[in-house]
Amino acid sequence: MKDKAVINEAALLDQKADELVALLQHRVINARQAKAIQHKINKALDEASLPKTIGAFAELDTDRDRLDLLNDFELLLSQHQLDTDDSKKYLTHERVKKSVVVIIGIVMITLGMAMIIMPAPPYFEMFTVFYFNDNDGVTLMDLIALLIVFTGVYLFLSSLLKKRTA
Repeated sequence: MKDKAVINEAALLDQKADELVALLQHRVINARQAKAIQHKINKALDEASLPKTIGAFAELDTDRDRLDLLNDFELLLSQHQLDTDDSKKYLTHERVKKSVVVIIGIVMITLGMAMIIMPAPPYFEMFTVFYFNDNDGVTLMDLIALLIVFTGVYLFLSSLLKKRTA
């Protein structure tokens, strides 16, 4: 078994499965360890198939008539087994992603406003774009801060106003 040349991932997977079967046949692994390995494999398979399962439902075309839509939905439900845990896991993941974007937007808005309010360092003050008077004006740091604020506002609003898909 060890002298087989591993050509691709499928061959490697077959080789590892053969090694596992050989270990089980020689009773190197006890029943508890075998159950733990089986649980790991099942968990990995479930986690790998969840995005594909949810993605199949997202591809439904809502512009068609209701009967075709229901038929396609019924077909998808029969092909992809979803339970409450899978849907909760997916919805939680989506909420966390949206919350992170909202938090990043709020932080960017706060930092941009702080950059505008706080006095600029001397090496930024020499890049004044527009003077109000001899001592005050719009500096390069103010423009950069405005870009940061607008980016934060965009992230904040786009994550809150995004169409709910679930």
